[in-house]
Amino acid sequence: MSIAQRLLPEFDHEMASTRKLLEIVPEADASWRPHPKSSTLGDLAAHLATIPLWGRLTIELPELDLGAPSNASTARLRFTTMAEVVAKFDENLRGARAALASASDEALGTPWSLLNQGTAIFTLPRVAVLRSFVLSHMIHHRGQLTVYLRLRDVPLPSIYGPTADQR
Repeated sequence: MSIAQRLLPEFDHEMASTRKLLEIVPEADASWRPHPKSSTLGDLAAHLATIPLWGRLTIELPELDLGAPSNASTARLRFTTMAEVVAKFDENLRGARAALASASDEALGTPWSLLNQGTAIFTLPRVAVLRSFVLSHMIHHRGQLTVYLRLRDVPLPSIYGPTADQR
């Protein structure tokens, strides 16, 4: 079994869990934030919608410079509506899943770099980037989103098992 075939079930599960949360973000609360230094609810949801794109770019490009002006839209999705955020998530997810499904073990073992204005932030094998910079990063922000939603009294769906709202 290839690395991609082993990673796809986890990828699919985590992406489906993220989509379930994005579907319930109340658009009316998009400008709400729990603290002045925190992202708004809408910006956090939009950020989650961009992370699958990074999975595709990890497989297709040798590096990504998030500090380059040409990559500004890669780093950030401007919040408009939740329907657009979910649609962008779905579009990015399709591209990332297709790239992962067709990636060879050799390609996934190749080093990939994240840069900021030409300076390397990290260089790791692509498979490690997919697990950390894509999946773990998404899970981290998804956890933030669950806290935001709880603070807005939005009932939470199951992610890894029943929530207090389902008991």
